[in-house]
Amino acid sequence: MIKRNTKHRILILGASGFIGEAIYKELCPYFRTFGTYRTDNYSYDKNQHYFQYNLEEDDVFEILETLQPTIIISALRGNFSAQIIAHHHIAEYLIASDAKLIYLSSANVFDAYSKFPSYELDKTLSHSPYGHFKIKIENMLLRLPHHQVAVLRLPMVFGAQSPRIKEIKAFVKEGLPIEVFPNLIMNVTTDTKVTQQIHYIINQNKSGVFHLGSNDLVHHDDFTKEIIEALGVNKPLIKQVFTTNDNRYLAVLAQSNTLPKHLQLESTLILEELDY
Repeated sequence: MIKRNTKHRILILGASGFIGEAIYKELCPYFRTFGTYRTDNYSYDKNQHYFQYNLEEDDVFEILETLQPTIIISALRGNFSAQIIAHHHIAEYLIASDAKLIYLSSANVFDAYSKFPSYELDKTLSHSPYGHFKIKIENMLLRLPHHQVAVLRLPMVFGAQSPRIKEIKAFVKEGLPIEVFPNLIMNVTTDTKVTQQIHYIINQNKSGVFHLGSNDLVHHDDFTKEIIEALGVNKPLIKQVFTTNDNRYLAVLAQSNTLPKHLQLESTLILEELDY
């Protein structure tokens, strides 16, 4: 029988999304766990641990005041400006309550760097709107007391029910070409491993910046073809997209803030976990 930890009250913002829902399922048996969902959904409406929250219309502070979480996990998606306002309000709540925020960021905070993989203490720099947005929120949060914030930078996240795998399956079914980027070198992870890592960060009260990608690097085209092969697809339509003539890195490797060995992964684990 699992003994629930009553010390923490956890709120997952964006708990109806792919990663948010995986985090909820991982933590719910162990903690008092709550989540938010955006659109009308009967299954969530019947769950008293889920609260409807529209990022563009609702003030997150109302949910925070109602639940008084000790740990907030932000897996929000949606309008960038609305997210920035929401995280401003979360920061105000953290200062007033001494709660903790675990923020899911992205490898895209380094997408202006192409020559090397990126590590936790490297300076962020992005050429993309998404990367700029993530950097803006990171910078806001990292000005808070160190013990109150954990920033988790994620590479591409795969899993049996992940949007990326569903997209590949849909393209195969419809006979559409699957785009691959031959010059893109990256690392990867799974929803399963990310949720285990978050569980550990909570249990051990860890803070700071974490890079949660695989220890090894893969080429986007090779790795995508391995996934397609695992799907049992013969002669798939592949469209090679060259954004540059040189190899380009978009990888977040751990160096100064590593997790225990059993929480690290190699890219081959992703192919093993995918249950086709």
